[in-house]
Amino acid sequence: MSRILVIKLGALGDFVQAFSAFASIRAAFPHATLNLLTTAPFVDLARAAPWFDEVLTDDRPSMGNLPGLWRLSRKLRGYDRVFDLQTSGRSKTYFRLAGQPANWSGISDGCCHPHGNPSRNAMHTLARLDDQLHDAGVTPLPRSVPRWLQGYGPDIAAPYAVLVPGAAPHRPQKRWPSARFAEIAKSLAAKGIRPVIAGTRTEAHLAQDILRVCPAALDLTGQTTMVELAGVLDRACLVIGNDTGPMHLAAAMDTPCLTLFGPDSDPRLTAPLTPTAGRTELIVVPDLAMLPVERVETCMDALLSR
Repeated sequence: MSRILVIKLGALGDFVQAFSAFASIRAAFPHATLNLLTTAPFVDLARAAPWFDEVLTDDRPSMGNLPGLWRLSRKLRGYDRVFDLQTSGRSKTYFRLAGQPANWSGISDGCCHPHGNPSRNAMHTLARLDDQLHDAGVTPLPRSVPRWLQGYGPDIAAPYAVLVPGAAPHRPQKRWPSARFAEIAKSLAAKGIRPVIAGTRTEAHLAQDILRVCPAALDLTGQTTMVELAGVLDRACLVIGNDTGPMHLAAAMDTPCLTLFGPDSDPRLTAPLTPTAGRTELIVVPDLAMLPVERVETCMDALLSR
């Protein structure tokens, strides 16, 4: 039986967008032992997935941490094929740590299945992954809803909409002001739709900003695992948020999404996309601080009426 390793380290949006690639590799090698190397935040999510026989944790040792690199090297060796879906500068180093195996898909110099498309860095993540698999001889499957994630999380009375007011801590310019999310929460509550606030524990202060204006909202920041959050997003009637990982998780569940983009990220490369066309709307502005509530409400109402 052949042994195959897939490398996908994160972040959340990138990991979720690789679901179809994971499924395509499993379908191409149904009888292989298929392992995943990822980072600690995504281990539970990966273990809940139906594709992998074992999930290995990459502790991301520094290049000066020789014992850590030795342990990582052991995790990378002994495979008949490796699919590096991370394709970062760091993961290129893993090709050498793995002993430059004969059957490697990625962007490392000397690998046998390089993703050599000169436009790869101008492609949307989903298209780039499909193109890499095609170059490696794997037929990409059409995207489908990950039904294995349905049913998790707290039981919240419908209808409800999820607000995602946070973003990467080191990129605050990706955040629409929480005071305006609070106005959206009030608008939803007035329509009989309960606002639910999702995010990490460190984003709890954003939830408090919203709750002061809309006490009817439900604060779930820091209270769900990624698997549980997926279930919450799946049952929502709408998700509104900044360009951040949970929006990709919502899109993967095929829930209608309204994503707010400022100048710090390019929607041509990173927009959350639902498997069903017409369930994704984007608002792209030069400065999120200048985005009025009324414009978001208009798009919100259009999605709710579909």
